[in-house]
Amino acid sequence: MHPSLARCAAGALLAGTALVSAAQMPPAAPPLSAADSDPVRLGWMQGAPVPPDKQVTFQNAGRFPQIRWALQHMRELVPSRNVWRGSGAAFELPRGERDWSAFRFAGVDGQPMDIDAYAAGTYTDALLVLHRGRVVLERYWSGMTPNTPHSVFSVTKSITGVLASQLIAEGKLDPDARVTQYIPELAGTAWDDATVQQTLDMTAGVHFREDYADPTSEVIQYAMASGLVPSPPSWNGPRDTISFLRTLKKEGEHGVGFSYKTVHSEVVGWLVLKVTGKPFSQNLSERIWSRMGTENDASINIDRLGFESMGSGFNATARDLARFGEMLRNEGRVGGLFSREQLVPKAAVDMIRAGGDREKFKAGNQAARPGYSYRNQWWVLHNADGAYEASGIHGQYIHVNPAAEVVIVRLGSSPVAANGPAHPLHMRAFQAIADAVR
Repeated sequence: MHPSLARCAAGALLAGTALVSAAQMPPAAPPLSAADSDPVRLGWMQGAPVPPDKQVTFQNAGRFPQIRWALQHMRELVPSRNVWRGSGAAFELPRGERDWSAFRFAGVDGQPMDIDAYAAGTYTDALLVLHRGRVVLERYWSGMTPNTPHSVFSVTKSITGVLASQLIAEGKLDPDARVTQYIPELAGTAWDDATVQQTLDMTAGVHFREDYADPTSEVIQYAMASGLVPSPPSWNGPRDTISFLRTLKKEGEHGVGFSYKTVHSEVVGWLVLKVTGKPFSQNLSERIWSRMGTENDASINIDRLGFESMGSGFNATARDLARFGEMLRNEGRVGGLFSREQLVPKAAVDMIRAGGDREKFKAGNQAARPGYSYRNQWWVLHNADGAYEASGIHGQYIHVNPAAEVVIVRLGSSPVAANGPAHPLHMRAFQAIADAVR
C-alpha cells in the first residue's frame, strides 16, 4: 500500500473502528484546545449547503478536530444497525445533583483541578455520575446533549463480554470448550485450539499487529476487509470481517499472557451469534437494552455483509450507558426498590468482577494500568473499592465502583487515540468523585 493511503487508512480507522487503547495516532500539529476545537464553535456540518471547509466526511472524520463532530454522528458516516430500546417507558433516573463548585482533586502533577479544568484538559464531551442510582453530576460539552449518541469504541467489547458471560452463566456457552466447537469456520486459524475463555480474556495467541504506522500491519488489512477504510485498486485480500478473521494464524502458546487485540472481541461476538442464532443488535435489545428502561435506541456499525463490529462499533447516549453500568453495579438487576428484574445472572457479573490472572496481564505492556487484570472483556482494577471498567480509545469509559456505589460515564474526543497518556488522570478524577459522594 502506498504510504499516503496508509495514512488515510490509519486516520479513518480512528473514526470507523475502536481497535486498541495502546494504538496512537498523534496529530500532525499541536492540537487545538478543547474550546478552540469545539465542533459547534468551528461550524462543522452547519449550513445548507455546508461550506467545503466545514464538511466532515468518511475521508476526513478521523482527523482532529473533525473527529470531535464525527464521534457524535457516526451513523451518518458508516453503515450501522439499530439496537431497539423497546416500546416500554424509560426508567427515569432519579436526580440528586450536588454542588461541585468547590470540588478539587490532585492532577498527575499534584496541582488541584476542578471539573471544568479536567473536562477541558481531556476533551470531555459528557460526564455523568450516578451514586446509588441517582444522578449527582451530569454535564455536556462540544454540542453533545442527553439524547446524543456517542461512539464508545472498545467499550463495545465489554458489552459483548456481558452477553457472552450471560450465556456462560446460563450453561449455553462452555468457557473451556474450543472456539471451533461453536465456530467450525475458524478451524486451521489462530483460534483452532484456543478455548472460549482464552479468547474472552485475550490470552489466546494470534499474529495480529495493531501498528498504525506500518501500512502492512494486520490492523490496516482488517480495516480494509471490514470496509472501514478505502482499499487500493490492487487490494486482493478479504473484503469482509469473517473472511479476514479466517486468515489469521496462531502466534505463541495460548493462555500464556495477555495481549490486547480487537479481533478476539470479534470472535467473542461471533460465538454469541452462533450460540443464540441472533446478531449482537438483537441479543442486546432483547436481553438488556429493551428491558433496562433506556431512553434511546443505540446502534452498532456493520461491514458490507452485515457482520456487526462487536469489538468497536457501538454508539449510545451517556444516560443509557450509565443505566447499563448501574445494572451491573446492582449485580445484574434493574428496577425500583420493591420491584427488581434480574437481566444478567449474578454469576455472570461475579465472574467479571473477580478479574483475571494479574501475572498474565503483565505481559500485555499496559504500563498505565499497573495491578490490573482483564476478564471477559472488562478491565479490573483490583483496588480497595473493587472497581472495574469498560474503556475505549479517545477517552470512553464506563467505570463501576461497587464499594462507593458509584457509576461514572465519561465520553470524549481527544486528539490522541490512546487512552494510556490520560488514563492516570481519569483514574484520579474517578476516584476523587467516588470519594466525594461515598
